[in-house]
Amino acid sequence: MIRDLTCIVCPQGCSLKVEIEDGKILSVSGNTCPRGEKYAIAECTHPERCVTSTVKCDNGDVVSVKTDRAIPKEKIFECMEIINKQTVTLPISIGDVIIADVFGANVVATQNKN
Repeated sequence: MIRDLTCIVCPQGCSLKVEIEDGKILSVSGNTCPRGEKYAIAECTHPERCVTSTVKCDNGDVVSVKTDRAIPKEKIFECMEIINKQTVTLPISIGDVIIADVFGANVVATQNKN
């Protein structure tokens, strides 16, 4: 099987072709740097994503948040369920941990709120 990907590691956006057989990566082509090959292998074997969202504040407002590292792609909806149940007390500063250890990542504030 051939899987076509667009590399997102750098602005070049290389068109990658990944040859997969029995769940194993046989080859990666189209990348202009080693990072593209690494990205393609990771994307085909264990895709991960950073999650961005908002959390409710105790005053009715919302504060923007994100995971501080990528989590397994298949855990995004579970992560969002956890985030949606959370309410924070103001004030909040950029980088404050809102929720610790959600599938190996912390959910942190990405804005200041008083």
